[in-house]
Amino acid sequence: MNLTWLPNALTVGRILAVPPLVFLLLTDAYAAALAVAVFAGLSDLLDGWLARRFGWQSRFGGLADPAADKLLMTASYLTLAWLSYLPWWLVTLVIFRDLVIVLGGWVYHRFFEPLEAEPTQLSRFNTFCQVFLMWYVLIYLAGFPLPPNGQVGLEWMVAVMAGVTLVQYVWLWSLKAAAVSRRRRADGSE
Repeated sequence: MNLTWLPNALTVGRILAVPPLVFLLLTDAYAAALAVAVFAGLSDLLDGWLARRFGWQSRFGGLADPAADKLLMTASYLTLAWLSYLPWWLVTLVIFRDLVIVLGGWVYHRFFEPLEAEPTQLSRFNTFCQVFLMWYVLIYLAGFPLPPNGQVGLEWMVAVMAGVTLVQYVWLWSLKAAAVSRRRRADGSE
């Protein structure tokens, strides 16, 4: 049986989970929203593991997986901020980071060379921190006892990781762009 489609199906499932998650949050169905968010987070881990473990990577998956992550996080963070469960400054920072990275990736791809979208280890940890903060807030809203000060610590962790990974991507892509420019100049002078 050929299961190469499974990672992409999990990614599409994560994308399709976004509207129900937002609806559940807006209707105060926090336990159900938590279940959807846990599914989405675990499906992200599983699709990546399956793709790497069995060599089931695809061009679609390489583009859709990070897009699904960004869609899920942006929608959930915006909704939680709208409901006053996350601070707007943090949501703005997270979205700004993602916009700079996407725009930088497009510029690199357009003007330098095709971009292979491979997240760094720090970026993976950043995504984990963002997902964990979302889960923490939803667990708390679903009525499970958690220390309220824990959320503040997680918010600062997400903020620091957003800043660090933003600088990391700008630095790495700037170095790569400079190397491509040097190579082009050297090839043109021969």
